[in-house]
Order: sequence, then structure tokens, then C-alpha cells
Amino acid sequence: MKPILSKAQLDYMKAKNKFEDKAKIMEAKIEEARTKVPEVTQEIMEGLVLETGFHDAFNELTVAENALIQWSHVTIKHEKTYRDNKAEIEMMYERLNQDPQMRARIIQLAMKIR
Repeated sequence: MKPILSKAQLDYMKAKNKFEDKAKIMEAKIEEARTKVPEVTQEIMEGLVLETGFHDAFNELTVAENALIQWSHVTIKHEKTYRDNKAEIEMMYERLNQDPQMRARIIQLAMKIR
């Protein structure tokens, strides 16, 4: 039986999959460009980012991550673990915008909430 996921979790998974698919396409386009020109310039790279939809996928992933983090912050407040460790957990959420590893950790934890 599949676990029941929240809308925020489902949206994040969808955005993450789309981003990963666009990243693969982007990598292939970069390799293709390398065979045609001696150096992939910033101008070429910017064109590939737009052509492949990589930029849009990245923005969608960021929005989905933010929604997931917000949802997890609200949802976790009902857990006993939160009440027992409120100060530490709140510090984690406060640091997520300055510490990419903390952001990734919170996202991983948010995906485990049921």
C-alpha cells in the first residue's frame, strides 16, 4: 500500500522529477554543443537554459520546496517531538535560508512526515 502524501509533498516530488528530467536534457544539449564549438560560452549556456526549460523547472522546484517547508513547519507543530525539542527545531527552520545543507535536511525530513 502506498503511503498517503500531502499536496505539498506530491507537488515537490512532481517538481523535483521535472527538474531532474530537464537537467538530463540540459546535460545532453551541453555535450552536443561541445561537439560543435570549441568552448561553450555563457551566451550559448543561457540559450540552452531557456531552450530546455531548465530555468522554469528550477523556479518551479524552488516554489515547491518553499511550500513543502512551510507545510512541514505547520504540520510538525502537532507532534510530541516538536513540543519536546521546540527551540532546536525552530533554530533549524530559522537557519534554512542561510545553510543549504539545513534546507536539504528539512526537505528530507518533510518528505518523511505522514
